[in-house]
Amino acid sequence: MSSLLVISAHAGDFVWRAAGAIALATSRGQRAKVLCLSYGERGESAKAWREGKSLDEIKDLRRAEATAAAGALGAEIEFLDAGDYPLVDSPELVDRIVRVYRDVEPSVVLTHPQADPYNQDHPAACRMALQARVLAQAIGYDAPGEPLGAPPVFFFEPHQPEQCDFKPDVLLDITSVFEAKRAAMECLPAQQHMWDYYTDLATRRGVQLKRNAGPNLGLPHATKAEAYMRLYPQVTEELA
Repeated sequence: MSSLLVISAHAGDFVWRAAGAIALATSRGQRAKVLCLSYGERGESAKAWREGKSLDEIKDLRRAEATAAAGALGAEIEFLDAGDYPLVDSPELVDRIVRVYRDVEPSVVLTHPQADPYNQDHPAACRMALQARVLAQAIGYDAPGEPLGAPPVFFFEPHQPEQCDFKPDVLLDITSVFEAKRAAMECLPAQQHMWDYYTDLATRRGVQLKRNAGPNLGLPHATKAEAYMRLYPQVTEELA
C-alpha cells in the first residue's frame, strides 16, 4: 500500500501547506505520517507567549493542537522535540529521521523547499529530510528495517513563495477534502491568522489548476488546490 511521509519543521507547517495531500492519501486508505521536528514553540507561538505561558506549557499546547489536526486528517503524527529558532542540523537528528523513513517506507515524501530567507528552520528541515532519505537508501546504514527505495520528494508551498525560489510544477486538486483541511487548520488557534490566508491561497491555486487542466474536465467553480515543486525527475513510460 502506498504511504506518505510529511517532514515538517514546526507543528503547524504541515497543516497550512500539505493538509490537502494528507487528507487525500488517507481518504484512499493510504498510510500518512507527519514527522514534526519541533513544536514551533519559540518562533511560531507568539499568542501563547503574550498570554504568559511557560515554555513547557507552550510545547504541550502546540503538541495538542497538531495532534488534533493530524487526527482531523486521519494521519499519524510524531514529534522529535528538536527545538526551533533555531532548528539545528545534527547527525543525531538525521539518524532519527532515517529510522522514520525505514519504518514508514514512504512512496511519497513532502517537505519544505530548500530556501526560505524568512525562516531558516524550514531549509534546515529540508536539508535533514533529504540527507536522511539518502542514508535510508544505503544498505550498510545501521538502522532497523530494509533499505529505502527512491520515493519522489515534493516541496510544499512556503508562506512567501516568490522569495523562496518556489515555482510550482504540480497543482494538486484538494477540492474533495478541503473541508478536512479547513477543520485541521481550525485545530491551530495559536495561529488563527493563517486560517483565511490558506483558504484564500487554496482558492487561487484552484483557479490556476482549472486553467492548466483545460475546460473539458468540468471542474467545479469552487475548485481548491495545493501547489508543489518536484525535486527529482519523474520516471514514466508515457508522457502525460
